[in-house]
Amino acid sequence: MGTVIALAVVLTLIGLGTLFWRDADVLGLPPAVAGVGALVLGVAAGAAWVLRRRRRWERDGERRPVGNVVQRAKALPRLLRERKAYGLPTTTLATWAFGVLYLVSPVDLLPELLPLIGVTDDAGVAVWLLTSVSTVAGQFINWERSGRRPLPSDEGRREP
Repeated sequence: MGTVIALAVVLTLIGLGTLFWRDADVLGLPPAVAGVGALVLGVAAGAAWVLRRRRRWERDGERRPVGNVVQRAKALPRLLRERKAYGLPTTTLATWAFGVLYLVSPVDLLPELLPLIGVTDDAGVAVWLLTSVSTVAGQFINWERSGRRPLPSDEGRREP
């Protein structure tokens, strides 16, 4: 699933870069046509990813993420503290760690010296990492709210 969203980001960035910075033809097409084409393909790939993800939630009964960006960011420390109770796989944490290491590492799959393309691998990893962490944090909030664990704000309250 991460491949589709990375492809969407890469195509969108290539399309925007072609529109704004390219003067020569691309594969025999004017830069405007090639840029719009890549941009449309990128947006279509992103939309396909969203639709596929929603179908998966409905089909598999997977918890839907809830909460806004701030709520998900605040939930992340709780998620990391309670990862075993929630059932967060260690492989997910390791994958996130590798993503962060790749972003901060001076060694790159595609060096930044290559115009536009050099940044797309970093952008793809960053988008995947933020999407993955946000989705899991949103699912964790849903898990907390579902009654499987009392929310910290509800622990001192009594039912009337």
